[in-house]
Amino acid sequence: MVLYASKTGNYQWVSIIFLTMWLSPWLFLTKTGRYHMGIKAAQRPIWLLYAFLLGAAGCLIMFLVAVVLYGNAISNWFVYISTSYSNLPQEFGQQDRLIYFMIYSVISMTFSPIGEELFYRGLVHHCFSFQWGHDIASKIDSAAFSIIHLAHFGLIFHQGHWQLLPIPALIWMALLFIVCLLFSYVRVKSGSILGSILAHAGFNLAMIYFIFYHIL
Repeated sequence: MVLYASKTGNYQWVSIIFLTMWLSPWLFLTKTGRYHMGIKAAQRPIWLLYAFLLGAAGCLIMFLVAVVLYGNAISNWFVYISTSYSNLPQEFGQQDRLIYFMIYSVISMTFSPIGEELFYRGLVHHCFSFQWGHDIASKIDSAAFSIIHLAHFGLIFHQGHWQLLPIPALIWMALLFIVCLLFSYVRVKSGSILGSILAHAGFNLAMIYFIFYHIL
């Protein structure tokens, strides 16, 4: 569905997937299970702020790596992601750019951060942590997240056909894997899944900023 959305710019079905991820802890876990996976108040609230800032910093590093390696070419992951944004004007006035930036920011800071963190840093992590411990579980959920995001970049639809960009894809997945470990770290430090959600939201806000103010 993500590949279809990347081709058409229609993210309707992807939004439904995120909403399903929102519900997954309530579908598969008991109240006690949800508490253990981190659905509770933050034990260290200051880490919620740190989480948001660290998520944005992680995105900044990924943006700089992409620019240094690939400039504005399609091999730059943020350039490719920007091509999937539909219904944008050909040219932006300052006010229009701000309006679209705010719209996309709100969407990107809610649907995917909540859904993906509840699923990956929550449910998936919880399933493995009891048997193999937090560190291994963090690597598993980070690997799952980075691999599935090949659908966002790596396997791309460009100039009318699909193609795989092996080296950029590996770099993209490796960086995402590291960022996901950061999400797990702030989840532990904050004592709540809200820490990783806010880190993910900070990452996405920074990504939208770079796309609207440095790419488009």
